[in-house]
Amino acid sequence: MTKQSLEDKLIDLETKLAFQDDTIDQLNQVLIKQQQQIDQLIDQVTLLKQAIAAIMNDPGSGMSGQEKPPHY
Repeated sequence: MTKQSLEDKLIDLETKLAFQDDTIDQLNQVLIKQQQQIDQLIDQVTLLKQAIAAIMNDPGSGMSGQEKPPHY
């Protein structure tokens, strides 16, 4: 087994650190994209809930939350 010099060890550590920094940057970009997607989905769900509430409260829609289904 060969002994690594202090300089070789330092180079190895610097190389590993550079790869770790790159990996952290890539993961950060993925997290940013995922958070943007989550925010968009939340907005879409909010709009859907509002649309459903508007339909349920519209007396002309035949879907009023107060009406019983025909089989009752």
